[in-house]
Amino acid sequence: MDGVLLEDFANHLSFERQLSRNTVVSYTSDVAHYLEYCAANEILPQDVEPPFLDQYNYQLKNVEGLSPASVFRKMEAVKSFYKFLLIEQRIQEDPTRFLKSPKLPQSLPEQLTREEMDKLLSFPAEKFDEVRTVTIVELLYAAGLRVSELLGLRLENINTDEGWLLAFGKGGKQRFVPIHPACCKRLKEYLALRTAHFVGKETDSEVFLNNRGKKLSRVSVWKDLAALGRKANISRPLHPHLFRHTFASHLLQGGADLRSLQEMLGHANLTTTQIYTHLDVTDLKNKHKKFHPRG
Repeated sequence: MDGVLLEDFANHLSFERQLSRNTVVSYTSDVAHYLEYCAANEILPQDVEPPFLDQYNYQLKNVEGLSPASVFRKMEAVKSFYKFLLIEQRIQEDPTRFLKSPKLPQSLPEQLTREEMDKLLSFPAEKFDEVRTVTIVELLYAAGLRVSELLGLRLENINTDEGWLLAFGKGGKQRFVPIHPACCKRLKEYLALRTAHFVGKETDSEVFLNNRGKKLSRVSVWKDLAALGRKANISRPLHPHLFRHTFASHLLQGGADLRSLQEMLGHANLTTTQIYTHLDVTDLKNKHKKFHPRG
């Protein structure tokens, strides 16, 4: 029975809520853990009352010793599971309706400085893989893409003449993102090199390819960014999401509004975008001095 429930729940997440494959796998795994706990306590998930959920929450925190973030994620998965059961009319009341999610300490997203970005974008790339990596940095910084969106980009998804690209975000949602002339120029140069590098060979249609002409992997992007960071003398470790954070932070610091940023990042809720409203204290002081009447 539990196996059938899990499969139905996974289908609900995939086809009705249209969540990403990674999210579906994560939620299904968390609910499987919860169902095992129910079985160990000889109770059907449909018969659970709120006190049992408090007991499970205690189990996660104090017995299994999970981090607050892991407990939060597992309890959110359980909430989604019971909402699914309610929609399917397999239960009459949602036992999680009064369950409050623990507040997580909100860490501010890290960002690169303009000087660090200049170092990376001015790196004298010569080899194909170096040019590819600098182009990836340029595009991540220009469009604020997730790494999955970057790697899924196909040649037909980019228009360097008009300055836009079509990104496929979480749940297959599409959005058009503008890209500036400097990024378009860099992309054109990379694409010309890409054509020359694979002349006479059959390749995949994705923009970023490995040396065999196949779609570039996440692992390769991480390794290439780390190598570029070392060569460019960047002290902090580089990863794809760091450039998404930098894109968002630099746009806000330059005067962009939250609603526009939400559209460009592909956030479903504005509250997700609001984490980027933090600013460097020095930047705040400079703006206060510049714009205050008595500054």
